[in-house]
Amino acid sequence: MTEADRTSVAGALETVLTACTAGRSRVVLIEGGAGCGKTHLLNAVAERAAAAGALLLTAAATESERGAPLGVLRQLVGGAPVLALPRTGADDAVPSEEAMRTFCAQLCTPALDRPVVLCVDDVQYADAQSLHHLRHLARHARPARVLLVATVSAYAAHIQEPLFTPEPAGRHVRRIRLGPLAPEETARAAAAPPQGWPAPGRPGRPPSELHGITGGNPLLLRALLQEDGAAVQPPAPAPDGPFAEAVLDCLRRSGPGAEAVARAVAALAAWATEPLVARMLHRPGTDVPSPAGHDVPGALNALRACGLLEGLRFRHPSVPTAVLAGVPPRMRGDLRRRAAHALHEAGAPAEAVAGHLLAPPADGRRSPARPEDFTLLVETAHALLAPGPADGPDLAPRADTTADAERLLELAHGVCPDEDERAAVALSLVRTGARRHPAVGEARLTAWVTGPRSARPSGWDPREPAALLLAQGRIAEACALLRTEDPGAEDRWVVGTLLDAPAGECETLLGTVPLTDTSFARLVNAVRALLYSDRSERAVSPSRGLLAQAERSGAPGWRAVCAALYAEALLRTGDAHGARRHATAALDALPTCGGGAFPYGPAATLVQACAALGHHDEATRHAQRPVTRQALTSLYGVQYLRARGLHRLSLGQPHTALADFRTAGRVVQSWQADRPAFLPWRTDAAQALLRMGRLGRARALAEEQLALPDAAHPRVRGACLRLLAATGSPGRRTALLGEAVDELRRAGDGLETVRALAELGHALHGDGRAAQGAAALRAAWNLAQQLGAVGFPEELLPVAGRPAVEVAAGEVPLNDAERRVAELPGRPAGTAPVRT
Repeated sequence: MTEADRTSVAGALETVLTACTAGRSRVVLIEGGAGCGKTHLLNAVAERAAAAGALLLTAAATESERGAPLGVLRQLVGGAPVLALPRTGADDAVPSEEAMRTFCAQLCTPALDRPVVLCVDDVQYADAQSLHHLRHLARHARPARVLLVATVSAYAAHIQEPLFTPEPAGRHVRRIRLGPLAPEETARAAAAPPQGWPAPGRPGRPPSELHGITGGNPLLLRALLQEDGAAVQPPAPAPDGPFAEAVLDCLRRSGPGAEAVARAVAALAAWATEPLVARMLHRPGTDVPSPAGHDVPGALNALRACGLLEGLRFRHPSVPTAVLAGVPPRMRGDLRRRAAHALHEAGAPAEAVAGHLLAPPADGRRSPARPEDFTLLVETAHALLAPGPADGPDLAPRADTTADAERLLELAHGVCPDEDERAAVALSLVRTGARRHPAVGEARLTAWVTGPRSARPSGWDPREPAALLLAQGRIAEACALLRTEDPGAEDRWVVGTLLDAPAGECETLLGTVPLTDTSFARLVNAVRALLYSDRSERAVSPSRGLLAQAERSGAPGWRAVCAALYAEALLRTGDAHGARRHATAALDALPTCGGGAFPYGPAATLVQACAALGHHDEATRHAQRPVTRQALTSLYGVQYLRARGLHRLSLGQPHTALADFRTAGRVVQSWQADRPAFLPWRTDAAQALLRMGRLGRARALAEEQLALPDAAHPRVRGACLRLLAATGSPGRRTALLGEAVDELRRAGDGLETVRALAELGHALHGDGRAAQGAAALRAAWNLAQQLGAVGFPEELLPVAGRPAVEVAAGEVPLNDAERRVAELPGRPAGTAPVRT
């Protein structure tokens, strides 16, 4: 509202007073938003009328007294002893015509001597009987010198106006609309405050910011100036400061529905629309009675009129903060639940819905969730856990929402009235726990599996929790669960999931199914199946893709498990550098607390990778982790025992190494999962026995391993052939080692290929074939250098550090087969086998 507009209003009121004094009745309706000066203007009219000698009758209606019959008239006649209240029944909503005529005549009598001016503030709160009397007076007091001036909120003007505006409206009815201050008026008010306002101090907020926060509302502007004081750089308005109090005052004075509508808009935030606000307020089944009778469009108009809203957005963030802080504690939980349901129905992001569902109860005693919220809680939790966008190089990792999802599921579990649904939620909590930390998933799955059968859903498939157990490396428990639920079940499903699943099907699964809570176990087991297949390099690309998905999910537990799988895949192909980096990342992804069996897996990879890289001190440090009883219930623990045994063997400790290998073997035998494809403990033990000079027992273990189902696996067969060559007759040694090189290259195992090639070179030298031996050693050395594996002992690779091995003069030149050995590529996977 500009200064010219306010001058025009003042002139109009002066004209009305003059006309009334001259003998013409008038009705003036002052309409505007709360805090925009309606009461101030009404008081100015009253002062001017009193100064002119008029009989002044005043009243201020309040919402709390709205139900008191004749409450406003009682205030009016209190200022004139000659007047009396109309006689009417207390329960009469509409006074009789005779009663209204009597009161009008009684009021017009003193108007014969001097003007009578009635000033009624906030007439929208007036009781029904008083309104009918005022309406009658406005229509029938025209010859008398009677002036009726009333203020009305912008919220209720279009509802209450017909009750006191004569029909048809004539020239004696004047309507004045007050609006907020214009920007230039805001600047002037801040620079030269009106009487009663805070004195101006040092320059604080610029006028544009003052107008932007207050919308030009004088009440808000005065409060903001008071709160800012003399600060050079005032902070944001405090939630409990004068500005916040003024905001709440505006809400209270804007009509009965303004508070409820403002709270709904504040709770819905950016998702607020007029239909959604109405749906939220009219939702049944909550503690606080639904404000269904409130007029949402009118309340929104009132909030805009007083400058709090622009469209459906508050002008400044401090306004919704103040609005929500003003909600009584007993009503906050209901407001949150209403908002959560409305946002969910509108398709808002799960994060916005969860923010309301997880808000702590204001009274600190009761849960904010109810049984009728069960579906909303579960659906919101699942939405938080849903996978992010499709793969892309520029996608940032998603914030981890696992903790919020877990809290929602826990609330749902607590309020669910159905046993089957509660059991399903408990299994969901097992899955989500694995997102946060493998140890959490392990503990929850143990509780679920060992809990009462009544806590499991009817018709459930035991293979799902068995797959979860298998993904955690708990092979024996997975077998036991299946046998318990189905006494006729065989263990082959469990072991077959890891060792006998077709590689093509695993690759298809990993390439088409996204990483989710329900697919996590299947995907992990599919990577493991590729790791233990005859071509371990097939696990590298899928495990890298799975790790990328885990990183985008933001879930530390998933990142750790997937990084450990990728590190193991890299180690099996000879990339010791990559294996060390990602195994370290797997451990770093987890908080220091937790535990469980999982850390033994990446630690096993680190022991072997560091040893291959020549970082023997670091390998020793990782090999000092105590092996707990819990660790030996998991595949992670036996993998660690094997890695520690290999490290001890490299340090010249065959006896302690043999103890580790045998312990690992006994564990997998107790699981009825003695498969050398994932734990070749016999050839490991044979190497220790070989160092101890027990060739016969070493050869027996190698032959025993060749008789097991995985004997055809090139990795298993190559290791056995190496041991047979070392323990057999010298005449067969080079042939067996040549075949071992062929098998290990086919398996894609770079590090074992280096060992086999070096042993082949030594065997050829021993046979008097120096040139061929030099070629094999040179090929082993080149491959080790390209892999970065500089940790092989000098006696195995005596050419370490030399650029090549020269052929002595007069020696027989290399034939084609020997040349192929010498020219072996750095990474053997995918190339044709070489036989020597």
